[in-house]
Amino acid sequence: MKQKMNVNKNMKKTMKKSRVMSLQQIQKGHSNVPIRIPPIKTQGIKTKLIKFISENIDWSGKGKWIEPFFGSGVVLFNISPKKALATESNIHIVNLYKSIQSNKITSKKVREFLELEGAKLEKHGESYYYEVRDRFNEHGNPYDFLFLNRACFNGLMRFNSKGKFNVPFCRKPKRFSKSYVTKITNQVSWLSSLLKDKKYWKFEVMDWKKSVQNIAKNDFLYLDPPYYGRHTNYYDMWNEFDLHDLAEFLKETECSFALSLWYENKYRKNNDIQRYFSEFTINKHEHFYHVGSTEDLRNGMIEALITNTK
Repeated sequence: MKQKMNVNKNMKKTMKKSRVMSLQQIQKGHSNVPIRIPPIKTQGIKTKLIKFISENIDWSGKGKWIEPFFGSGVVLFNISPKKALATESNIHIVNLYKSIQSNKITSKKVREFLELEGAKLEKHGESYYYEVRDRFNEHGNPYDFLFLNRACFNGLMRFNSKGKFNVPFCRKPKRFSKSYVTKITNQVSWLSSLLKDKKYWKFEVMDWKKSVQNIAKNDFLYLDPPYYGRHTNYYDMWNEFDLHDLAEFLKETECSFALSLWYENKYRKNNDIQRYFSEFTINKHEHFYHVGSTEDLRNGMIEALITNTK
């Protein structure tokens, strides 16, 4: 009996470890555990850049992972540090992940909701999408947010100057097929399991400047701000003045950091990188973005990861 109990404990430990790769596993190129995709899609999501980012991170893991602009959360969730502060200006992303963390949103409830709402969408079509959009803009329900994120045009996340979601319908009334609902449900289930183990993770609505006020030398700062000139009307506007302020802060910080920016595409080069970040290490990687409002935003580009480690 005692031997059987030990076996069960070992199995639980193995299952727990298999939920996500550690930073060290990704850096060493372990491929037995896949990169996991969160339930929210955003412009510039870094799913296919996790390995590139992790390979160029130099951090002991002793402090706290701090991630302003955490967006979909794909980098945070796959790196999976022990302690984390994830901040966003977008209250709807924060509310969704807080609700999953507190178990207010579960995979079972997500399945029931998407099956019900998906059936209504299939029956009534485009008009029902806009009914849900109006409902969300009035009440901000996180289930409606998830529905809209997966039923809107090309997976965009865009809000107007009044903070209202304004992305049109994807014109696919049968969007929520059984397999698609299962895919989203599994993503929520995986994330829920991950967050149960993360007692020292906080999701907050917060300006990036406030989120770094108490940063310590052992902390690690990962930043993926909106790419101004590419991703507009994300939630709050981001411009060159903001990038300048960020650059000045990074020149003074004592902690290690990594900053994601676009470096170059077939149309132009990002001159801000040399203007503001030439003193740092600039790592480059070719990448293709599938999420974007227009075709010119869905092309190959060279991605930059700027770090203060040699």
